[in-house]
Parts: sequence; C-alpha cells; structure tokens
Amino acid sequence: MNDFSQRILDWYAENGRDLPWRRTPEPYAVWLSEIILQQTRIAQGTAYWHRFMEQFPSVKDLADASEDQVLRLWEGLGYYSRARNLHKAAKQMAERGAFPDTLEGIRALPGVGDYTAAAIGSICFGIPAAVVDGNVYRVLARYFGIETPVGSTQAKKEFTALAQKLLPQEAPAQFNQGLMDFGAIQCTPQNPDCLTCPLQVSCNAFQSGRTQLLPVKKPAAKPQERHLNYIYVRYKGETAIRRRGSGDIWQGLYEPLVLPRPNGRLVREKVKHQLTHRTLLADFYLWEPAHRPALPEGYFWIKETELDAYAKPRLFELLLEQI
Repeated sequence: MNDFSQRILDWYAENGRDLPWRRTPEPYAVWLSEIILQQTRIAQGTAYWHRFMEQFPSVKDLADASEDQVLRLWEGLGYYSRARNLHKAAKQMAERGAFPDTLEGIRALPGVGDYTAAAIGSICFGIPAAVVDGNVYRVLARYFGIETPVGSTQAKKEFTALAQKLLPQEAPAQFNQGLMDFGAIQCTPQNPDCLTCPLQVSCNAFQSGRTQLLPVKKPAAKPQERHLNYIYVRYKGETAIRRRGSGDIWQGLYEPLVLPRPNGRLVREKVKHQLTHRTLLADFYLWEPAHRPALPEGYFWIKETELDAYAKPRLFELLLEQI
C-alpha cells in the first residue's frame, strides 16, 4: 500500500466522524444518508436522517408512503428532486424485494450518481470503487499539486482515476470515508490545519505555499434573477394554494397565489431567496377580500389550520412568518 493511502487510513482510525449511519452497514440507512447529504451539510442532514428512519424504518415503509408525506418530511432541505427520486427508488427496490448489491445496480437507482453509488457500494458491500466529492478533490489537488480546474470533465476523469489508483482493495470503505473526513476536518477549504497534518511533509500545496490556491475552480456563472408576487389570500379562515407542476422549481410543492398585479396590502418587499442557479426576489401581499374570489385554474381552498399538512418551499414559509 502506498504511503498516502496508509496515512489516510491511520488518520481515519483515530479521527473519523462518529455518524449514526456508520454504526450499521445496512444499505437502506447508508443510502438514505447519502441522498440526504448530496447537497446538505452533515449538521443539518443528520436530523433529517433520524426523522426519515423514525417515520420510514425500511425501504417498504418509504415505498408505501405518499409523495406528499415524503415531500413534507423533506421540507427545508431544498433540491426536492432528491426526495422524489428517493421515493421512486424505494418503490423500485420494494418491488424487486432487495437492495441492489452491484455497482451497476446501485447506479441504476433514481437519483444515484457515480459518487453515491461508489459510497454505498464500498461501505455496504466492500466494492472497491473510489468516491470523488468536493473534499476528495481538495485533498488530492493540494497533495499532488493538481491544477486542473475542478468541475471540468477533464478533472472528473483525472481525479477519479487517481482516487481509484490510491484505493486499497482490502479497505475501500475505510479509505473512502477517511478521505472524505480528512477533507472535512483536516484539509478544510479555509484555514486547513496544516501544522498537525500527517501529509504535510509530502504535500505539494503546503511545500510550495499554494494551499489557498488549490484546488483551482472554474468561475461560477452569475445566478439569474426572477421576481415573484406572492399573495396570501384569507377568506373566512381559508386560504388558496396550488401544487406546482413539472418543468420548474419546486415541482410537487404547494404555494399561494402568484399574480402579476396583486390586490391586497404589501406585507414585505423584495424578499431575497437564493437558489443554486437563480436569485428569487419576492414581494409578499396579504389580501382579505369581502367576498370569496374566483381562483385561477389549479388553485383550491383549504383551511388555514391545515397548511402544515402541505409541503411548501422555504419562500412560502417566509411569507407565513410575515403573515
């Protein structure tokens, strides 16, 4: 085994994070954690993992739930396509009667990419497949002095091949988790702990003073702006909502009236909500008509007390806080 890999394994044995899904190699628990953590920090995602495991302790329980139940439990995590894919995959596995135990089978599940498949495969089934995420890119770029911009097609090929070459065949789970934890704890994006780093002597970035320059990142595209007028209509203890369709943000979630020229009192102006590729600017209105208004197509009335039963985007939650 090469020196780099051995040092990562040694470091992980002493410093690895104690995470609940690591206490069991049960594929359902690990898969659930990986989907939740795809674009969510561990500190936030752990609480959601516990909630899902409590409410849906098995693949069959999750498969038997309604999409609304799944989206409601997911509320606040964002990237709701992850929740829909999670539900779809659970249905497929419940129908099949088993969790797939090959890299190809895991990769075929909805919402599972190369990284997630390698993580689940190595942790649960000992498959020697290397994981490459942001932490891994950073550690490898710094240690080996790689200047290929991360996020490029070339970088994915280059870093994946390198990680696979470094992967100890006899300890894929420990190495993968160790490398990710090393990037999260020791070799952090800002202010890495280089002074106590076991790789310091042979780290290219440290020795050349380029720790803050690596990895090289492609310039991020400027997010597009989009403006919304959100109207909370209140009539005799009821309000109007609709379920958002496909082909846009927040598919399957519920929202209040969205109108170009709203009636009602302006509650709050230019509320900024940042998504990955766009910036939403919303004006919030409260409309309390004297007579029940006709609703645009797709909207329906519910009691205000029932709002908690519907999965909502964060922007709608912000409106409710103002109301």
